[in-house]
Amino acid sequence: MLHLRIIAPADRAAEVADLLAEEPGVAHLAVLPGAARRPAGDLILCDIVRESADQVLRVLQEMGVEARGAISADDVELTLSGAAERAARAAPGHGEDAVVWEEIAAKTGEQTVLTGTFLALIVVATMIAGIGVLLDQPILIVGAMVVGPEFGPLAALCVALLRRQPRIIGRSAHALGVGFLAAMVITVLSTWALTAAGLVDREMLLADRPLTDFIWRPDALSWVVGLLAGIAGMLSLTSKKSGSLVGVLISVTTVPAAANVAVAAAYGVWHEATGSAVQLVINLTAIVAAGLLTLLTQRWWWRRLGRRTGTDVPRQRADRPARRLSPSRHPRRDAD
Repeated sequence: MLHLRIIAPADRAAEVADLLAEEPGVAHLAVLPGAARRPAGDLILCDIVRESADQVLRVLQEMGVEARGAISADDVELTLSGAAERAARAAPGHGEDAVVWEEIAAKTGEQTVLTGTFLALIVVATMIAGIGVLLDQPILIVGAMVVGPEFGPLAALCVALLRRQPRIIGRSAHALGVGFLAAMVITVLSTWALTAAGLVDREMLLADRPLTDFIWRPDALSWVVGLLAGIAGMLSLTSKKSGSLVGVLISVTTVPAAANVAVAAAYGVWHEATGSAVQLVINLTAIVAAGLLTLLTQRWWWRRLGRRTGTDVPRQRADRPARRLSPSRHPRRDAD
């Protein structure tokens, strides 16, 4: 369940409370008139099952609560309540499969900022992978995959493409482009430094590397793995099963491919650098395509489920027509 904390303007508070009271997926509704001071309004608290949350949030935004008040949502880890059990039974679908679009947008939006931490992680991961390439050590390659932070901007890019948000698309592409470029440049420099120190040499790159040569030899399976990883990654992000995200990070050859580009470029082995660059592009595009397809499928499924059960729009009072959102009126939320 999600715990909603709503500050509703005084002139809309009764309507908001009625909307929540009549939604079967809502439990533990409490209204504190005049409790909010900044912004001013009534404080409304409730718990809502995840499968009903997205529709309720949409209507609250259409009512202007977001603009004139506030809406906050937190995960509820433990609820012991008969009312909560009845709400879960009344809502369509299963909570672990439910997609709360505003939650996903907020979660992925944070990953689009090009921060010092993001740059440090992707640089360190690429340097580790560069050493793993030269030593032909899969353990180092796997470690670099786990350290790499690139899936955050990739997921944000998928969500932004679905919701048609050019600003987020640009920020995600900027974070990925600058991050990978900086990581490869620094890995080239570190490779030269390690070579000067006598720790590595060009012959290590040219030697047979049966355990890691897949990094610069892309084939049809590269597309298949990238697509499957994109599906699994998006499902882990949109559901409550986030533990599978680690497996996604280990399965895609993004950071290792960037590292191999850098190491091969440092030694002037251009055919290997080219192959690694192709591998990198394949994995990035496959992840984005699969992630976008997964989001489209989830949106279609939940809309179909809502229409089939008659819960596509939260129930309103009988004397008031049901509220329906028009994508043309709110283009930035058309994926909700």
